[in-house]
Amino acid sequence: MSKTQERVDPAPNGVPLPGRVAGPVVPPRVSARRRRPGVIALSLALIAAGGAGVAVLLLQVGNRTDVVTVVHDVQVGQVLSEDDLGRASIALDPAVKAVRADDLKSVVGKRAAVELKPGSLLAPVQVTKDNLVKAGQQIVPIGLEPKQIPATALVPGQEVKLVHVPAQGSSDTDKTSDGVPQTIDGRVVKASGAAPGTGIVVVDVATSATDGPTAAAWESAGNLRMVLAAPDGN
Repeated sequence: MSKTQERVDPAPNGVPLPGRVAGPVVPPRVSARRRRPGVIALSLALIAAGGAGVAVLLLQVGNRTDVVTVVHDVQVGQVLSEDDLGRASIALDPAVKAVRADDLKSVVGKRAAVELKPGSLLAPVQVTKDNLVKAGQQIVPIGLEPKQIPATALVPGQEVKLVHVPAQGSSDTDKTSDGVPQTIDGRVVKASGAAPGTGIVVVDVATSATDGPTAAAWESAGNLRMVLAAPDGN
């Protein structure tokens, strides 16, 4: 049996009549909100993810590395000077290999193994202490047609072999005693881009002073082919 509020008849002057006492007042029933564990868990997860993202961003901004950059054009084989290099502080990915700014002095005086462009990072493999054209060697320019260009990119310092290929219909007079074509060892100094229209690539190859004229004669006659040497140089 529910409790009810007893009604009190007011008197004409606003004063309750004697003997009529107001009964207890029942407070309104308030329904409690239903808690949703899933919503609470999702909110906590979003807060945690946001905090983690901010932490990672702060680490990336704060974890910067001072590296060596290139500020001038440097050709293959050119000796690096301190004026050719600069410094930059960047967030460096571990997969990117760059010369640290503390090691700048160690690369000054070395030669560029590849062509260096301003604004790029300097990698350790882009410099060498060896001269690509050594004393007593000569440079032979070799033009390669598109079908003669290997799929493997030609890079300075790469070992190659220059092979003499006799013209069709001629006798194989330039073969060794065991029937193997005559070859000349060489080293790539520089490779140009493909010429517009023809696609011909010119490769400067360093050979010994005695082999240079022979290689030039093969090139002039169109009887020269270039093959890449094995990684061990054989």
